[in-house]
Amino acid sequence: MKILYTNAHLGNGGGHATYIVNLAASFNKEHDVYIATPSSSRLYALASNVSNVTCLPTTFSSRFFTMLAETRRLYKLLRDVEFDVVHVNGSSDHKQAILACAFLPTPPKIVWTKHNTMPVSSIGHRLRANVGTAGVIGVCDKVSELLHRSSYQKLAIKTIRLGVHLERFAPVLEPEWRSARQRFLGDIGNEVLVLGSVGGTDLDKGWLVLARAISQLPKTSQKRLRLLVAGDPPAPAVRAEVDSLGLQDIVIFPGLVSDPASVLAASDIGFVFSFHEAGSYAACESLAMGLPTLVSNAGGLPELVRNEVDGWVLPAGDVQAVQSWLQALLDNGYPLAMKKAARERAQDLFSMSLLAQSTMDFYTEVCAQ
Repeated sequence: MKILYTNAHLGNGGGHATYIVNLAASFNKEHDVYIATPSSSRLYALASNVSNVTCLPTTFSSRFFTMLAETRRLYKLLRDVEFDVVHVNGSSDHKQAILACAFLPTPPKIVWTKHNTMPVSSIGHRLRANVGTAGVIGVCDKVSELLHRSSYQKLAIKTIRLGVHLERFAPVLEPEWRSARQRFLGDIGNEVLVLGSVGGTDLDKGWLVLARAISQLPKTSQKRLRLLVAGDPPAPAVRAEVDSLGLQDIVIFPGLVSDPASVLAASDIGFVFSFHEAGSYAACESLAMGLPTLVSNAGGLPELVRNEVDGWVLPAGDVQAVQSWLQALLDNGYPLAMKKAARERAQDLFSMSLLAQSTMDFYTEVCAQ
């Protein structure tokens, strides 16, 4: 099978980049895999290091005349290579793929993965649902339910959860745990509870809710906590708010790290407390590391964690609920069985092999239409 992945993000790309690279690396031995994405993107840098994958520097502009030129180039690529599947991951690349395919005598099947819980009721979505799109993947049931209530309902729709490398994201032994804590947090005692996230520092990720909850705890309780938040360095105004809460020594920003597993290795509990989220690589990776994981009840997050089995689900944005949870955690701890349950949850739902097999089965289904 000849597969083209497209993604329009110019910079980091977040989960989109991880998602596409994971699929490309799963299929590159048995299939012809191409990736079209801006040369400045994280996806391009990552994919360039994957063997047997052809990376094509491509932009997907929303400006009319620029878009026409880009669509013409995409049309020539589709015509010359004769792809079976074009797997799009956003609105602009989805739109251009449909336009380019419209002029082909035998167009490839267009599959779109919806990575968020944003509405799909616009005119653009109605057009894309009715012209050119063969199937849609939702990264969680919440997203798939949204699609089933939209113009996409007549298409093939399938929930395929994110996949993580279970060998890379795996529980660590005590020496590695101590080393990671020393690296990111310096000399802290074993009694200090570290809550870690590799979901990023955007305020939508909800980490500031945890910081505000910590600030309302007694000082003796605050000293027993650290919040480790990896991602782009936050804006000065955000840092100023953390400082105003008196948490400059408690909330730690290690920046963008090349190995997210190292941040989680330093943590006792993972968290993704977003206001908006569909599937979450950060939550899946945290569970895979054997970390009981706190999530909010937003979007698809409650599908990932079983409350008080392998983590906790609390109301998004609820500072008081988080404060009470933190104090109870410091007072009583949590059952060690939650660590084992977290790892098993990841093995059951978020393996790379499951992601790859489910996605290839879906390609086969839409190609047979």
